[in-house]
Amino acid sequence: METITAKFRLYWPLIKSPQTGLLLSTGMAGFMSARCPILHWPTLLGLTISLFLAISGSTVLNMWYDRDIDAKMRRTSKRPLPAGSVSPNEILRLGLLLSLLGVGLAVAMNALYGLIVFAGLFFDVVIYTIWLKRKTCWSIIWGGISGGMPILAGRVLGLGHIDWIGILLSLAILFWIPTHIMTFSMRYVDDYKAAGVPIFPSTYGFPATRAIIAIASVLAALAIGLAAFSTGTTLGYLRLMSVLSSGLLMLAIASMVKPSERVNFGLFKYASLYMLSAMLLLMV
Repeated sequence: METITAKFRLYWPLIKSPQTGLLLSTGMAGFMSARCPILHWPTLLGLTISLFLAISGSTVLNMWYDRDIDAKMRRTSKRPLPAGSVSPNEILRLGLLLSLLGVGLAVAMNALYGLIVFAGLFFDVVIYTIWLKRKTCWSIIWGGISGGMPILAGRVLGLGHIDWIGILLSLAILFWIPTHIMTFSMRYVDDYKAAGVPIFPSTYGFPATRAIIAIASVLAALAIGLAAFSTGTTLGYLRLMSVLSSGLLMLAIASMVKPSERVNFGLFKYASLYMLSAMLLLMV
C-alpha cells in the first residue's frame, strides 16, 4: 500500500491536475449544453472517465518529451522527471497507457466522439509539443485547437454530430488560450529564454503580446456569449456571463494601459476563473 501511495504522489503532478480539471470541465459543459445530465448520467460518467484519461495521458506524454527543457527552467526543474524521481521509460509507458485507455473508451462510446478526443491528443502531443513548440511561438495556435477539442467532443457526444454551436464553443477556448498562456509566459519569460523555447513576449515584445491578449479576450467573450445565447441560456445567466466577461476585458485593457507584474498575474489568475465559471454557467 505504501508503494502504491508513493507512486501516486509521484505521478499526480505529471497530469497537471488544475489544467486537466479545467479542460475536463469544458468537456462536461459541452455535453450538458446538449443533454440533461440527470437523464444521461451513465454517458456523462463515461465522458468524464475517457476525457480524464486522454487529457492526463497527453499531459504525461508532454512532460516526458519536455523533460530536457523542464530541467533548464527554475519553475519546472523540480518536477518528477527533471528531478530524477521517476524514470523516463516508466513515464512514457504511463502516458501511452492513459492515452490508449482514454481514446479507446471514447471510441467505444461513439466513433465521432472518439475521433475528436484522439484529434485533441494528436494536436497537443505531436503537432504542438513535438513538432512546433521549440520552433515557433505560433505553436500556441495548435495548442489552442487541442484545448478546444474536449468541449467540442462533449457536445458531439450529446448530439451525435458536429454543429456550429460546438465549433463556436471550441473557438471560445481557442481565443481564451492566448490570455491564459501569454500572461503566464510574460511572467516566466526568462525561464523560457533559458530553455530556448520561443514565446510571443520574447519574439514580438511585451506591448504586442498585451495587444494580442486584449483582442483574444474580446473574441473569447463574444464567442462564448453567442454560444451560451444560442443554447437557450436564460437572461439571468447571460447577465452573469456578461459581468465575468467585463472583468476579463477590463483586466486585459489595464494590462495595456498600465502594465505591471501584478496586473499581468491578476489577469492570468482571472482568466482561469473566468473560463471555469463560464463552464459552470453552461452546465447549469
